[in-house]
Amino acid sequence: MTDPFRCSNRSDERRESLAGTASTVRAFLLIEVPGSWGVDAVRDNRLPGPVKAELAARANRHGVRLLMIRRHGRSTPCDTVFAAYADPANPWLETACLAGPADLLDLDLAELVAGRSPGLMRPHTSPLFLVCTHGKHDVCCAERGRPVAAALHEIARDDTWEVSHIGGDRFAGNVLVLPDGLYYGRLSPAAAAALAGSQNRGHLDLEHLRGRCGYPFPVQAAEVFLRGELDCTAIGALTLTARSRRGGQTEAVFTDGSRSWTVLVDSTETTAEQLTCRAPTIRPSAVHNLRSISSV
Repeated sequence: MTDPFRCSNRSDERRESLAGTASTVRAFLLIEVPGSWGVDAVRDNRLPGPVKAELAARANRHGVRLLMIRRHGRSTPCDTVFAAYADPANPWLETACLAGPADLLDLDLAELVAGRSPGLMRPHTSPLFLVCTHGKHDVCCAERGRPVAAALHEIARDDTWEVSHIGGDRFAGNVLVLPDGLYYGRLSPAAAAALAGSQNRGHLDLEHLRGRCGYPFPVQAAEVFLRGELDCTAIGALTLTARSRRGGQTEAVFTDGSRSWTVLVDSTETTAEQLTCRAPTIRPSAVHNLRSISSV
């Protein structure tokens, strides 16, 4: 009997690079919705129909990424909501427990996209570990994500949440760390536990880093390549000061305050593949290769 197709297994087999594969988004709204989610978690969840329809319309209009979250294991929900702005230079995270779902419509998503508080919030000072376990969207996320969520729940209980589809199913187990907007992939439970320790000490896990979602894909890759070259793991150590693109080549300039580096990245496409377990067709994906790193 043939084993069922798994996009994460196929990605592993072809040794697909993680660098530059994080979603590109800065404004997030996370809404606690326990229970199962359908294929489209924004549409297929337990929020009242009028509330989720209006909220989805506003999020689409303003460019806010809506994500559903739930505690790992059984818990008593308290209508928790988080707003995050994953700006690489000045990220922030706020939270509140709302009186009910209707209060979601009091949040000002235009303010959130502009990098300001949408209202009803208080600062949340520790990082959130959001583990994609959205099995209805892609079975790899459930199979590989749930053990990762269990491991993180044991060591960072208050800051670990299961989350709906965040992108890159084939890189499961996937974890998004907010507010910094760091996407990690191919995490085992043991690697996830080590990641939590590193993040709480202010350091990145370069082996599993997909990229920082506040940057375009090639710039994400440039940061990963440069950090690997310098063995630089401190989260805030590098600042992007300039970027440009010509054709398939991107130039990104980073500084640590005393030195600067220019990173050149070539972006191409792979041969067409089935990129998710549910994908009806095959298509290529982008791949980013380091051309050079030079000190300025």
